[in-house]
Amino acid sequence: MRILSGIQPSGALHLGNYFGMMRPAIELQEKGEAFYFIANYHSMTSLFDAAERRKNTLDVALDFLACGLDPKRSVFWRQSDVPEVCELTWMLGTLTPMGLLERCHSFKDKSAKGIPVNHGLFAYPVLMAADILLFDSNIVPVGRDQKQHVEVTRDIAIKFNEAYGHTFVIPEPQIKDETAAVPGLDGQKMSKSYGNTIEIFGDEKALRKKIMGIVMDSRTPAEPKPDAEKNLAVQLLRLVAPADVAADFENRLRAGGLGYGDLKKALFEHYWNHFAAARARRAELAANLDHVESVLRDGASRARTVAAKVLKRARQASGLE
Repeated sequence: MRILSGIQPSGALHLGNYFGMMRPAIELQEKGEAFYFIANYHSMTSLFDAAERRKNTLDVALDFLACGLDPKRSVFWRQSDVPEVCELTWMLGTLTPMGLLERCHSFKDKSAKGIPVNHGLFAYPVLMAADILLFDSNIVPVGRDQKQHVEVTRDIAIKFNEAYGHTFVIPEPQIKDETAAVPGLDGQKMSKSYGNTIEIFGDEKALRKKIMGIVMDSRTPAEPKPDAEKNLAVQLLRLVAPADVAADFENRLRAGGLGYGDLKKALFEHYWNHFAAARARRAELAANLDHVESVLRDGASRARTVAAKVLKRARQASGLE
C-alpha cells in the first residue's frame, strides 16, 4: 500500500495541520510506503514572496521531522524538486472538464470571499491530481476539506484510463472523523486564511495570550453548562489532553463551578506539554540544517525514481512516446 500526502508552506503550521494531516500521515508510516512532500508549487497560488516561500518550506521540513516523520520509513521531498509533476499536470489538464473545476469548493469559497482568482488557484485540483497519480498512490490521508480534491483526482484518472488504457492507480481518501475539522480560535475551521490558528511551534507568551483570549459566553462559573461538549476550549482540550482529563474538565463545566479562565489555562498547559518533545527535537534539527537538506535531497531522488516510471507509462499510453 502506497500512501501519499502533501502540505503547503504557506505559513506557520498549526493544530489543524497537525491533527488533520500530519499526525495521521506519521501514523501511516507503519502501514505502507509513505510518500510525503512539501507543496511549494501549490503555495504559488496565494504566496508571492520568494524569501517567505523559502523560509516557510524549511519551516515545514523542520516541523514535520520534529513531529515524528522518519526519513528512514518515508520518502520526504520538496515538490519543486520533482518537476515531472508539472508535465503530468498538463497531460491531465487536457482531459479535465472546466465544469469539474468550477464546482471545486476551494475555488468557489475564495472567489466568493473576493480573493482574486488566478489560473493556478482554479487549476489547483489538477496539480493535486498529478501529485497523487505520479506515485501510484493507494491512500491519500487528507482533511475533510480536501476530500473533494481526491474525488476530482479519481475522476481525472478514470477519464485518462478510459481514453488511453489503464495507466493510473485510482486512489482512496482517508479521513479520521474525530479530527477531520479542528476548530480555530473563533469556532470556524482552523485555517491560516481565517487568522484563527494555534501554531504547533511558536513563542510561549504569544501562544498563551491567544488561548487565554478565546471568547466564551457570559454565563458565570457557577452556572451549569449542559452544552459543555460544544465549548471551544473543551473541543481543543480533547485533542491535546489525555481522554480522561478532557472528560473530567467537560463534566466539571457541565455541572457548574468551573471558570472559563481555569479551563483555558488547562488548555494551554496541556497544549504546551503535548508538543514539548517535538519542540526539543525541532531545536536540534534547526541547529543541523545540512542534515535537513540532505533528507530532502535524498527524498527527491527516491521520489523521482518512481515518478519517472509512472510518467513514462503515461507518455507511452497517450502517444507522446
